[in-house]
Amino acid sequence: MSEEVKAYDASTIVVLEGLEAVRKRPGMYVGSVGERGLHHLVFEAAEPALEEILGGTASRVEITLTADGGVRIADDGTGLPVEHAGHRDGPALETRLTVLCCGVRPADRRSLYGGSFGVGPAVVNALSSRLAAEVRRDGTRWFLEYERGVAVAPLARTGPAGGSGTTITFEPDAEIFETLEFSFDTLAERLRELSFLNRELDITLTDDRDPAAPRPVRFRFPGGPRDHIAEQGTPLHPDVIAFEREDPDMAGTVEVALRWCDSREEQVASYANSRPTAGGGTHELGFRDGLATAVDACAREQQLLAPSDPDFTPAQLGAGLTAVVSVKLDHPEFEGSIRDRLGNGPVRACVAEAVREHLTAWLRANPAQAAAVLARISRTPRH
Repeated sequence: MSEEVKAYDASTIVVLEGLEAVRKRPGMYVGSVGERGLHHLVFEAAEPALEEILGGTASRVEITLTADGGVRIADDGTGLPVEHAGHRDGPALETRLTVLCCGVRPADRRSLYGGSFGVGPAVVNALSSRLAAEVRRDGTRWFLEYERGVAVAPLARTGPAGGSGTTITFEPDAEIFETLEFSFDTLAERLRELSFLNRELDITLTDDRDPAAPRPVRFRFPGGPRDHIAEQGTPLHPDVIAFEREDPDMAGTVEVALRWCDSREEQVASYANSRPTAGGGTHELGFRDGLATAVDACAREQQLLAPSDPDFTPAQLGAGLTAVVSVKLDHPEFEGSIRDRLGNGPVRACVAEAVREHLTAWLRANPAQAAAVLARISRTPRH
């Protein structure tokens, strides 16, 4: 032990505030300084624009990976407010870009959870070497630019504007991140999820990093999860079984789309408030409960299972099953260190009943397709 004892008192406490805290401890705000955190910046920056579409004040969002290594996010919404905020000095736009959690939507069934840390675009500003905001609002174009979270100049009018909307352009800071290389496929996968889980969304992702071969992809699923499932695998039966139900007992909605495909693999993806729940939870358990009850009952009605036979196993039911299970709750409760498991108790019974009811109706109304499903399940080994 050192003979010199360091005193620990109030004078040794360092208080970090605002964007300084984000730059000192970036992992606390975006998850990591690797690829995960880098891609998280895109979703935090895009979430206000996506929320505008869900709120009916915008129709589309365009996300571009630019040739200089940055990201540009443009929408056709009303344009972020630029007037002075009532509770702080400075314009509302400046507050949005420098105050953590400013403008973040409360956690309810309409929140996207794209930014799962819920800190808003200010965190993008803090962790970018440069961020520029252009707002087109009320016939005027406004411009504001930052370097590592510090304003280069005051908010300025730069001329007239046709239409309205907001464009955010940022370049991640090489002093913070271990890599500055965005993965188009990683971004596309998450944007696709958000789009089929929220059928109002219309998102275009473009890769301009190779000017000779720009790569645009549009994500729009008017049919929701049904459209997504329709594109997956080689189907065992033509119909996609899909439904959506509001249930006051769980204070939210459940939407399910499923189909059995001609494969041995199970692909069941679950989401809560548009957030992937890789750890499962009560909504996924309810889905499996309802699926088993409906299929077992139909098999016994068709005498494919004798009264003394055991029910089908999860392995049999899951072979070739492709499904999306999505719940949107007013008060979601997440569990686990990375909050990837849904814990709301009433959800399990509500989802189970909805799946049982709708799947049973489909099996009875489509005997030929039901026969193909049941035959496939019966031939699958129990383990």
